Amino acid sequence: MLTWIEAEGSPEQIGYRLGCWGRQACHDHLLSSPAWHTIMRWRESDAIRVMGTLVDQHFPWIAAELDGLAKGLGLPYEDVLLWNCRGDLWAMAPDGCTTVLAPGRLTHNEDGDPGFNGRCGIAHVQPTTAPAFVSFVYPGSIPGHTFAVTDAGLAMTVNNVRAHAVALGLPRMVLTRAILAQPSMSQACELLRSLPRAGAFHLGLGQTGANETLSIEFASQGLSIETVTTPRLHANHANHTALHDLPQTITASSRQRQLRGDALINAQVPALSILADQQDNAEPIYRRHAHDTDNENTQATADIVFSGPIVTWSIYAHPEQAAHFQLQGLQRV
Repeated sequence: MLTWIEAEGSPEQIGYRLGCWGRQACHDHLLSSPAWHTIMRWRESDAIRVMGTLVDQHFPWIAAELDGLAKGLGLPYEDVLLWNCRGDLWAMAPDGCTTVLAPGRLTHNEDGDPGFNGRCGIAHVQPTTAPAFVSFVYPGSIPGHTFAVTDAGLAMTVNNVRAHAVALGLPRMVLTRAILAQPSMSQACELLRSLPRAGAFHLGLGQTGANETLSIEFASQGLSIETVTTPRLHANHANHTALHDLPQTITASSRQRQLRGDALINAQVPALSILADQQDNAEPIYRRHAHDTDNENTQATADIVFSGPIVTWSIYAHPEQAAHFQLQGLQRV
């Protein structure tokens, strides 16, 4: 079940609304989870102090959104900031994902903590001074690190990359949240080029009218931007030539999803069917096993077409069943 959430106003008001929505799920599950307890070991560390200072300096409005989120969750700001830096601090944070990229189209499985099964949402967010957007959201996290479409016609998908050598920079979830406020793909790319990066992510990025899809991998050590000319699949590890030597963990699930996905791409299987594939019983692309080897389950699938004048997209609870939500731009149809 995916909940539709409306949030509007100032950054703090938006964060507070999302915090109130996710509060019960976080208190029921997240606060007692091994992942939460692992991340909380970084309380009062130099790393979180530096990242917090950088957020304040570069994106005070995201700091305000995090503050509102913490208040809505009924949790200390420092703990919520830490949780939203989880992939910068810990390579094995429970975030996965698989994306099929093609010119003018992104199709994406959003994989996350099974403890949030049935507790995730689709947020329609209307900031006071930035483009509105619709984004998949997890309880306890700011938007922007999953899949989203903005009123500026930007479409973005995000895959975890389990990088080891993380520098003291801006948290990766803060950078991708900031991308949702950009008016164009070129400005989104410039944001990534110009700012210090901590953790690593893969982005699929497109915009209406361009009929161009970018595959982007970024880490503290580098940034790689490739134009997608033929369909390709990206499981959650860096595989661009420019980041070939990135120290990272490639789990069995990530490796097998990439291998199986590449084979299905070569066989010209449709994107939604690829993301529904479960032929590999141990490491399927569509992941719903209670004991998944990465402790991740597929929470939703998005199929986003942005080759025309308006983004046309669908969100599925299962990629081969009827769409849970259908949208034109940010409007449900």
